[in-house]
Amino acid sequence: MDPLLVLLLGIVIVFVGILFFKLHAFFTLTLAAMAVAAFSSPDLIIGYWQGEGKTAAEAASLASSPFGLRVATAFGVTCGKIGIVICMASIIGKCLLDSGAALRIVRGILKALGEKRAPAAMGASGFFLGIPVFFDTVFYLLIPLAKALAASTKRNYGLYVLAIIAGGSIAHSQIPPTPGPLFVAEQLNIDIGMMMISGILVGGIAAYSGMLYAKWINRRKPIPFRELEEGGDEKMQHWDEINDSDLPALWLSMTPILLPLILLSGKTILTGVAGAAGMELPTWFASLVGLLGDKNVALTLGACVGLFTLFQIKKGDQSAIIDAMHHALSSGGIVLMITCAGGAFGGMLQQSGIRGVVEQLDVVGGIWFLPMAFILTAMIRTVQGSATVAMITSVGILGPMAAPETLGFHPIYLAMVIGFGSKPVPWMNDSGFWVISKMSGMTEGETLMNFSIMATIMATVGLIVSIIASQLLPLI
Repeated sequence: MDPLLVLLLGIVIVFVGILFFKLHAFFTLTLAAMAVAAFSSPDLIIGYWQGEGKTAAEAASLASSPFGLRVATAFGVTCGKIGIVICMASIIGKCLLDSGAALRIVRGILKALGEKRAPAAMGASGFFLGIPVFFDTVFYLLIPLAKALAASTKRNYGLYVLAIIAGGSIAHSQIPPTPGPLFVAEQLNIDIGMMMISGILVGGIAAYSGMLYAKWINRRKPIPFRELEEGGDEKMQHWDEINDSDLPALWLSMTPILLPLILLSGKTILTGVAGAAGMELPTWFASLVGLLGDKNVALTLGACVGLFTLFQIKKGDQSAIIDAMHHALSSGGIVLMITCAGGAFGGMLQQSGIRGVVEQLDVVGGIWFLPMAFILTAMIRTVQGSATVAMITSVGILGPMAAPETLGFHPIYLAMVIGFGSKPVPWMNDSGFWVISKMSGMTEGETLMNFSIMATIMATVGLIVSIIASQLLPLI
């Protein structure tokens, strides 16, 4: 079958399965991967594997294997790349919540910036906590604090809510080990430390643009204070009644996040600087940097610190450790299955020969490729509602064309644009839309006016910054 028809078949299965039949993303992506694998031309599959360095005999053997086996193999390869990282990040996030470390971090940021800069503190807290913790959880965690601050100041409730969204949602789509950007980085062969640094820098600019819109809309159409319609984190509901002495130390609270960030980005910076200067690191030091800067090792060390923090604050209660591990791996396992199914889908698209067809269309490379990638991802996001699924699907289509010599710039810019493309346009088919609406008390119209427009603005600013950076600093 023609690769474009195979691509269309896969996308239709994803859209119909999620939108109309409300099927789980794991099942839908796996079904799409199997359909693509079953209808791909054996000759094109052979050509793909030969392009990957396989001999003609090896390529023919792989192409003749059952399509279910090929899907399972691609699923396993993806799991091998990101499985440990996602699970360890889930453990870190759960330990931050259960130990009170997340509350300690938020209070530390709020204290450092002061009540006058409370919106900035909310945004910074959402951004920082959004690195290891999923966005929905970050919002559940911080919304009671926004409510308490608004009740105290008698103003700016909507601004506090939007600040949390600005920081947390950008981290969700730009900074590993959150699953979307982690998967995109792996598919495009981007060093995870480089992805984190770029996500923080460019994502920070985009989040700032969101804060500017939040302040503007808060002045013109302020959202009156609302009682929460449902729960939130119990600790955060009574945050002002908890003494710092009952929480972990600030440095210890931040270590599970900062340690992996320092190790991963440190490896990237050291090797990059040494290479640019023509220097060679001592063998023992290079080996140490390579060991500690490995993403699996770095996240595992962060998880160990998180578990130690929880163990300390719970005074050695082993049941607390067991419960935290159980809940973290349960939630992380679901995310891992979805991401690996997306990896299988992307792998089958690559084997279908879609790269050759798209290259013939002469749309690869040049400054217009990034806007095209942005629009493709945004369309997928808007239609089916999930930012992570949009990133997974988009990189599966665009990944085969992401070589630096083809693009004319480093693939990191494509990764950034795919992340920003997953932001617009959130509406009623997005679970995050309803989490924000119900938890904040905003009406559907208010959520569209505030959250949806702000997300689109941040995405557009991120796209523009990425395009400019790709021309001024192509990194190739």
